[in-house]
Amino acid sequence: MANKGPSYGLSREVQSKIDKKYDPELEERLTEWIMAQCGAGVGRPEAGKTGFQVWLKDGSVLSELINSLYNAGERPIKKIQNSGMAFKQMEQVSQFLQAAEKYGVVKTDIFQTVDLWEGKDMAAVQRTLMALGCLAVTKSDGHYKGDPSWFHKKAQENRRDFSDDQLKEGKSVIGLQMGTNKGASQAGMTGYGRPRQIIN
Repeated sequence: MANKGPSYGLSREVQSKIDKKYDPELEERLTEWIMAQCGAGVGRPEAGKTGFQVWLKDGSVLSELINSLYNAGERPIKKIQNSGMAFKQMEQVSQFLQAAEKYGVVKTDIFQTVDLWEGKDMAAVQRTLMALGCLAVTKSDGHYKGDPSWFHKKAQENRRDFSDDQLKEGKSVIGLQMGTNKGASQAGMTGYGRPRQIIN
């Protein structure tokens, strides 16, 4: 990858907007979770966006993370490489992204490899990790390690099956959204087309 110089004009404005979306508090929470999930072997990044990016950049920490959410025989990334070569690191990151999508992370929540590798959009990286954490907590299959309050649980289906008799009963009920007909009468109403009687 070629090193890019500073951006100017519109490119600079766009990049500064993207940079403002990055949340340092969320970075701390994600770091704590990754260390709890993978163990102390993954180390701790330097504080700040650049430290977080360098820590995740080669893809090995991300691969450890996604593998820790599976049973030993079912791990999606078979070989985790600690390579200094750029294309190997980017390949490792893209393997994580494929595994995260298979795990259930929605495609719109997944970052692009260059977002992490070049540090272009670290907020997108945070979004992906948040979505992964939320899914891990929601699945509650025993693989999640860490404080469950770090992530919110996703809504789950709550199916209800009604019998035919119950469905027929429901058709005769007037819902309160439509108003009520209790106490309604036409007392005092005049026939259509006749003027209203006003008595002094």
